[in-house]
Amino acid sequence: MDPTKLAHTDGNGYRSTRPKQVRPKAEGWVQATNPDGRPTLQFASPRVKQPPQHLADMTLEEREAAIKELGLPGFRAKQISKHYFEHYTSDTEAMTDLPKDSRAAITDRFFPPLLTEVKRLQTDNGDTIKFLWRLFDGALVESVLMRYPGRITLCVSSQCGCGMNCPFCATGQAGLTRNMSTAEILDQVVQANRIIRAGELGGTRRGSVHFSEERVNNIVFMGMGEPLANYKRVMNAVHRMAAEAPEGLGMSARGITVSTVGLAPAIRKLADENLPVTFALSLHAPDDELRDELIPVNSRWKVDEVLDAAKHYFDTTGRRVSIEYALIKDMNDHAWRADLLAERLNARGRGWVHVNPIPLNPTPGSIWTSSDPDVTDEFVRRLNAAGIPTTLRDTRGKDIDGACGQLVATEADKQEAQRIAASDS
Repeated sequence: MDPTKLAHTDGNGYRSTRPKQVRPKAEGWVQATNPDGRPTLQFASPRVKQPPQHLADMTLEEREAAIKELGLPGFRAKQISKHYFEHYTSDTEAMTDLPKDSRAAITDRFFPPLLTEVKRLQTDNGDTIKFLWRLFDGALVESVLMRYPGRITLCVSSQCGCGMNCPFCATGQAGLTRNMSTAEILDQVVQANRIIRAGELGGTRRGSVHFSEERVNNIVFMGMGEPLANYKRVMNAVHRMAAEAPEGLGMSARGITVSTVGLAPAIRKLADENLPVTFALSLHAPDDELRDELIPVNSRWKVDEVLDAAKHYFDTTGRRVSIEYALIKDMNDHAWRADLLAERLNARGRGWVHVNPIPLNPTPGSIWTSSDPDVTDEFVRRLNAAGIPTTLRDTRGKDIDGACGQLVATEADKQEAQRIAASDS
């Protein structure tokens, strides 16, 4: 046999050969490793200063207690909450129903600066906007706002950087700076809604709906960070998103998607939250041999353990699980891997899962690239033929580096943020 080929026995006992995988190298980036040579994983946020407490960090009861500490009646908490969560403003001077002599104190207590827009990039037709935000400590994060027929989706970040160290993801190459607070996560939604209401999101609106009546109605936790590594703050944010105003944004929990690269214990914990959110597992390989390389956390929780946890989510909630699968040329796009993926999913039952393959989005300095169209079509065809509902996902925002795996703050971004910070001071 040609030494560049490896033998493989598929689920039906047929032996085939496949090209030996040659892992592409990123230029100008060396994957962080432990002394044993394994990729470094960061589950805990570094101990750094956290942002001041914001209204969105608090429950309504906590807001009422805090407003009373200012010597104001408790009902003022509902007023300022409605301004923030329904009118998308934190400018107390615009809150004309508040006493003038109390507005400065309310601003100081409830509305410390959270996200300052550094820049935005917009697609030619205007239906996708990528935002770069500077946080209170100078950390930079991105979020992406997208208009689709009948809905508006916001891809939010949950961490500054990411500690999962996946080699094909620009965010993972940046490492983890810190966890984002509940309010920092939520403020991405509030600011996006403010921008939509101002008519700054292009694209075709549904029917005769005016932009002033529109808002974000779908959230995907697929921006910077591993959401389940910042579990408490992410879940606080999800509860605020789903809570009715003035407690929160009044969104449908079914329109919120929480993703993970495979933190199995946290997946099971998420199942017990009793919230009908959509759960998405970024799998990217059905076999441990390859997934150990592509997703370093697979060294902790192997494919079977992660899939068992995902199936537990379905069994507990009745909500179908999404399997995210970035198709990487000559790495994970082999037909036999589609067969193996179908085999492993069907072994756990039918009707509990949906697969979303997505062509890999290129990142600066990497020669990893997306699968050829015919290979992609065959991968999707095999999954569908095996009874696994499969839909090739849209690569929205790729031209502005706003697609999955492309979110990272560049040196130019950092310099621009420093310039704005200096001008503000």
